[in-house]
Amino acid sequence: MVHKDNVRQAILAERIFDGQRWHDSAAVLIADGRIQQICDSGTVPSGCERHQLPDGAILAPGFIDLQVNGGGGVLLNDDPTPAAMRAIARAHRPFGTTALLPTLITAAREKTVAAIAAAKEAGGSHGVLGLHLEGPFLNPKRAGVHPKQYIAQAEMRDLDWLLELADVGHSMITLAPECVPAGFIRALVSRGIRVCAGHTEASADVMQNAMAEGLSGVTHLFNAMPPFAGRTPGIVGTALSDPRLMAGIIIDALHVDPVSVRAAFAAKGPERIALVTDAMPTVGASTKQFDLLGTKIALENGRLVTSDGTLAGAHLDMATAVQNAVRLASIPLEHALVSASLTPARSLGVEHEHGALVPAARADLVALSSDLDVLATWVDGQREEARQN
Repeated sequence: MVHKDNVRQAILAERIFDGQRWHDSAAVLIADGRIQQICDSGTVPSGCERHQLPDGAILAPGFIDLQVNGGGGVLLNDDPTPAAMRAIARAHRPFGTTALLPTLITAAREKTVAAIAAAKEAGGSHGVLGLHLEGPFLNPKRAGVHPKQYIAQAEMRDLDWLLELADVGHSMITLAPECVPAGFIRALVSRGIRVCAGHTEASADVMQNAMAEGLSGVTHLFNAMPPFAGRTPGIVGTALSDPRLMAGIIIDALHVDPVSVRAAFAAKGPERIALVTDAMPTVGASTKQFDLLGTKIALENGRLVTSDGTLAGAHLDMATAVQNAVRLASIPLEHALVSASLTPARSLGVEHEHGALVPAARADLVALSSDLDVLATWVDGQREEARQN
C-alpha cells in the first residue's frame, strides 16, 4: 500500500454509492485520509492524483463487520492480543471490510479479561473498532458451538470486571436476557456498551423488559434461538416487529434460508439489518480445519462444522455476503450495501467516521466489479488490491 497523506486524490467511477444514494460518472475526492466531497467526474480539480476505476465498477463505503471470530488463520480465542486483532482485520481487508469488531466467543474468565485489555490497546487502529464479547452469559440450551463449561448465569458482581469494556473504543456484548439479573443490561448500556440478545430463549415479554433497559440488537437473527410462531413470537417475532432493534444476519446460504432473509429485510428494511460474517480463521487462509477450545472444526463444502455436524461460525467474507444478499435473496444492491456499511456504523455510533462517503468521514472505500467482486479496498485513503485467488 502507498500512503496518500497530504496528497489530494480523486477516485473516479461510473457509479458511486455514498451510503444513501447513487452518483453516476462521479469522483470521490480525498485528502489527508478523509473524504472531501463527491463531484462530477468532469469537475475534478486539476492537480489531483486521478484513479479511474474500470468500466462498470462501483465505488461504495467500506464494509463494517460486527462479528468476526477470526481470519487469515488466526482465531481470537486462541490469541486474544492486539497483534491477533490486527491480523484478523488485515485478513478481511481484501474482501472489502475496512473496519470490524474482533469477536471472542465464550471462554474462561482470564481469557475474556485478556481480550478486553487487548482491545483497549488495539481499538481504533488498523481497522479494529473495538471488541464483541459473544458470551459468557448465554442460555446453555442454545449454546451451539460455545463451550458449556464456560457459559455462566450472570450476577451483578460480574459487572465489576465486565464494565472494563466501557474503556474499549466501541464494544458490544451478546447475552441471553433471561440469564442476567434485572438492572444488568441497564448498567452496561449506561456505560456505553452495546448489548445484543443472542443464544437465547427469551420470550417476547423478556425481550421487552430487556429493551426497556437499553438492549438494542439481536445477534445472528434466526440462529441459536427458537423459531417464530404465531402464539409464541419470542425473540424472532420481537426482532422483526420492533424498530428499536438492529438485527445481524449471516447470509451464507447455510445459516438462513434466502426466503427468511427477504422476510427480515421486508420487515425491518436495510436500516435495521446488518450483514455479519461470524467468520472463522479459514477466511483469507488456506487452512481447512482448526481447533476451537478443544473442539475440532472442519471446512466441508463451504460449511464449518463439528464432528456431529453442528455449524461453528462461518466461512464467509463481507463481499460474499453482499453478493449472496443480491443473488440468492434478491435484495436490491443499494440495500445490501447499506446493511454492509452504514447500518453497522450507526449501530456503533460511528456513522460520521465510517459507513458513508460524506465530507470529513474517513476515506474507507471498496471498489466492486459489475459482478460484485472486490477490485480494491481503501483504508484512510490507502489502497490495497483485492485478494488474488
